[in-house]
Amino acid sequence: MTREQFMTHVEGSQRAFRRFLVALCCGDSALADDIAQESYVKAYLSIDSLKDPGRFNAWLYRIGYTTFVNSRRSVHPTLGYDEAPEAPAHETADASFRYQELYAALDRLPDKERTSILLFYLEDYAIKEIAAIVGASESAVKQHLTRGRNHLRGLLTKENI
Repeated sequence: MTREQFMTHVEGSQRAFRRFLVALCCGDSALADDIAQESYVKAYLSIDSLKDPGRFNAWLYRIGYTTFVNSRRSVHPTLGYDEAPEAPAHETADASFRYQELYAALDRLPDKERTSILLFYLEDYAIKEIAAIVGASESAVKQHLTRGRNHLRGLLTKENI
């Protein structure tokens, strides 16, 4: 893939990719921008590993997801779901963004549940594609979706949103 082809793919996917990352980062647009930038650099440097240019978006989302997970491992302690209701939302969420409560609830979900929910409902990816992006089986993605919906429903009900 040439540099120009890469740029065309990036321009075509940039809005959706950033929207996904902002949601994945629970409204922290600065963190989402950092992850997007790092993901684009990683994608450009490893463009030779992309076998099917038609799968560029899924390949990029996989890089973005992996970059996000790695950034969370190095910065945030992991909380179990049982401890999550007491955990405060990150202060870095955009206060003016109207989905702040939803982002706070999403922030309390385990990463794979949150990612599966966002890819399925926000980006309209099929379960098979989500499995490839998160590196899990299709049945695991179905479990992530079911658990994520249940956890999210419980969190949103508790917060009276």
